[in-house]
Amino acid sequence: MRYWRIARLVPLRSRALLISPSRRGYQSTAAHIESTSHRQPIPPPFREANDNEPLPRYRKLVESGALRGDDHQTRIIQKLQDLHDNLVGYSPPRVQQAAPTSFFNRLRSSFDDPFGLIAGSSHARRVHFHAFMIDVHKRIHAVKAAHGNIGDPILPVARDLANEAYVLCFDEFQVTDIADAMILRRLLENLLNFGVVCVMTSNRHPDDLYKNGIQRSSFVPAIELLKTQFEVTDLDSGTDYRRMARIPSSVKPYHHPLGPETTKAMDSIFDSLTKGHQDDPVVKNRKLPIWGRTLIVPVSTSTVAKFTFKELCDNPLSAADYLEITKAFGTVLLLDVWKMGVDRKDLARRFITFIDACYESKTRLFISSEVPIYQVFSDESAKKTGGVSDHMRGVMDDLGLSHDLVGTSSIFTGEEEIFAFARACSRLVQMESKEWAETAGVGAEGAH
Repeated sequence: MRYWRIARLVPLRSRALLISPSRRGYQSTAAHIESTSHRQPIPPPFREANDNEPLPRYRKLVESGALRGDDHQTRIIQKLQDLHDNLVGYSPPRVQQAAPTSFFNRLRSSFDDPFGLIAGSSHARRVHFHAFMIDVHKRIHAVKAAHGNIGDPILPVARDLANEAYVLCFDEFQVTDIADAMILRRLLENLLNFGVVCVMTSNRHPDDLYKNGIQRSSFVPAIELLKTQFEVTDLDSGTDYRRMARIPSSVKPYHHPLGPETTKAMDSIFDSLTKGHQDDPVVKNRKLPIWGRTLIVPVSTSTVAKFTFKELCDNPLSAADYLEITKAFGTVLLLDVWKMGVDRKDLARRFITFIDACYESKTRLFISSEVPIYQVFSDESAKKTGGVSDHMRGVMDDLGLSHDLVGTSSIFTGEEEIFAFARACSRLVQMESKEWAETAGVGAEGAH
C-alpha cells in the first residue's frame, strides 16, 4: 500500500496535505491551485513580501543551508503561499455565540507558525488531531449535560469552535475510533458552514481513512466531504528524507540491556539534568491534575520527569494523560521497558501512544530497555510463521525502516495497528538524532 507524503518543512517527513477553504468568500479551488502552481514562486505584486511568509522564509532557509532546495517542495510551499495570501484578506462570517463549552479550551495549543502561514494567528489553532477529538467529545458531553436532548449537540460545539478560531490546523489526521467516525462528517460540515478554514496533514488519502473500521459505511459520507470540499494534495517528492543519514545525539538516549551499568547511566543522565537547580528541586509523587483527576509523577522537577515502564504503561492511562505529561515536562526518562509479546498487547498500545505524544510535543526522551528499543515488539513466534506480513513489510519500507533494526513481530495484525507500530519505530529513530536533541524539550509548560 502506498502512503501519501508531505515533506514537512523543518524537519522534512512523510505526510499528506488536505487544504479546505471555507465555502464563503475564500478562493482556493482545484482550478485556482493549478493555475498558480506553474508560475514563478513570488508573492502577489500588490503588496510587499514579508520575510516570515512561506516562500521568502523557505528561500532564506535554503540560502543559509538549513534546508536542501527541492523543486517539488517549492511547488508545495507555493500552495501554502497561496493559502497565506487568501487568508490575509479573509473575513469570516459572524457566528452567533454558542453554548458555554469553552471552559475546555485548555487543550488548545498556541499556533506554531514558523512560516507565517496565517496572518493574525490569534484567530488560529494548531492541534494534534487526537487531542482535538478528545476536546470535541468533552464539549459534546458538556452540551448534553447542560441542555439535555437538544437534537444535534454537534452544531453548538462547531459554533463554539468557530467562535474561538476561524483557521484550524490538524496534525496527524487519522480515524481509528468508531466514536470519531460517527461524528466527523457533521462536525466538518458545520465548521465549513461557519466559515472555518481547515488545514490538515495525514498519512492517508481520504479513500484509505478508517479502512476496515467498524461500521465504515457510516464514515463514507465524511470521505466524500473531504474529497469534494477539501483540496487534497499528494506531497510525495520522490525523495525519502528519513533514509538520509542523521547525526546521532552526543548523549545516548536509549540504553540496554537492563542491569547495573544501564541503571548507572540513567541515574547519571537524570542527575545532570536536575542537579544544581536549587529553585527547582526534585519532588517525589508530584500531583499532576488531568481532567479532574490526579496523576502521580513518581520523581520529577518542574521540567524533567522519571517513570518506570510499569508505572506509565501498565496502568489504565490514555492518550489524554500522555499528552498532559509531555505538555508539562520537556524531558522524560522511561526506565525498564519490557520486551512485549502478544500477551502484552495492551502495554504495547499504550507505549506506542506515549511515543506519539512525546513526538508531537517535542519531548526529549531517554529510555532503558530489556532489548534494543526498536526490538521491544519483536517475538520469536513471528519467525516460525514466516516473519512479517507483506503489508507490514510495505509499511516499514515506506517509513524507511530496516527489518534488521526492528526485527519481526506478530503482535500487530490490523492495518491501523501495523501502521502505528511502524510509525512509532520511525519516530524513535528520529528522536535519537542530534537535530532532535538540540530542539526538543523547549516548549514544555512546566509542572508547578
